[in-house]
Amino acid sequence: MTEDVDTAVEATTETWHLGSRVSRVRASHSFGIVLLLIFASFVCASALPDRVGTTAALLLLEGMTLVIAVWTSGVAGLGSTFNLVLFALTAAVAVALLISGTTGLQATAGILSGVLSVLTVGVIGLGVADQTEVNAQSVTGAICVYLLLGLAFTFVYGALAALGSGPFFTSGTDGTLAIRLYFSYVTLATVGYGDYTARTNFGHMLAVIEALAGQLYLVTVVALLVARMRPRGGS
Repeated sequence: MTEDVDTAVEATTETWHLGSRVSRVRASHSFGIVLLLIFASFVCASALPDRVGTTAALLLLEGMTLVIAVWTSGVAGLGSTFNLVLFALTAAVAVALLISGTTGLQATAGILSGVLSVLTVGVIGLGVADQTEVNAQSVTGAICVYLLLGLAFTFVYGALAALGSGPFFTSGTDGTLAIRLYFSYVTLATVGYGDYTARTNFGHMLAVIEALAGQLYLVTVVALLVARMRPRGGS
């Protein structure tokens, strides 16, 4: 009797997970909008001056990116409670930052932007995992995740620069937002130009983590996409 109950529970759980996954796939949309928002964040960080307004704008962009990613992946509706609360929170922090502009709040906004980027990576990863084959959705999502990794570390470096007791780089400067963005993506791609180097041991550790994350991500994602490729005409 107990075995029958356990079997029924397992079957129900499997059916629920399958139904949940199918619902997400059916509700999913193109990651193209998410990619455009990530590109907008990239342009904003690289082209705009390193000021409070730019930090607030980036926070709002990261909040919008997560909201759209949640909707795109089919996790929740665009007007869901989660999305509304999330956008309200990011908007409140952005307004508070524009009003006060303190160093501590700038660091908080940077950390929050990094957290939002990491959450977006997780949501997109869920949407990509739901795809049973290599398609435009999975490839675009994979590109989004890689770009978000570089942005997330950019925000972390910015928070360290704002909160640190000394300059972030060995050259004796914290660097501008554009320079930290450049340093992040150069590290993520393991190019290693060496023109900018983190000064502290903690900065070195973060740079190593980012470089490893970039390389491991490319290896695992390429392997996953290749495994899911189906030859034309195949069953």
